[in-house]
Amino acid sequence: MGCPEETELSLSVVGDRTIRAINRDYLGRDHATNVISFSLREGDWGGVSPHALGDVIISADTAAREAEVGGMEPFERLCFLLVHGILHLCGYDHERSGPAEAQKMEQKERELFRILKKEGLLNPTGS
Repeated sequence: MGCPEETELSLSVVGDRTIRAINRDYLGRDHATNVISFSLREGDWGGVSPHALGDVIISADTAAREAEVGGMEPFERLCFLLVHGILHLCGYDHERSGPAEAQKMEQKERELFRILKKEGLLNPTGS
């Protein structure tokens, strides 16, 4: 996916109030969302720490609602949103790059999620 073999990222799981403030203050969107990613590989300081991929922030509140609506376990939804956020950090985009890129990102999400499921990594107890 174009990442160094040893890569780090920061993960924060927050509530709707916090993610709404982050979304408003940094992205100009005054509403809660499910996941936000901030790349540390882009911009003027992108090369400072080559192993730092970026930050992924997930709203547990929104994830729980989406899990209920989608008929999935909340932990699975959190994992899916983490995969989504990581793909953004790796350069995938579904918002600004058009339908073909959005479909490419969606396919990669499904592929990675299937791997996680197959490997049994979507169980919060690890068993």
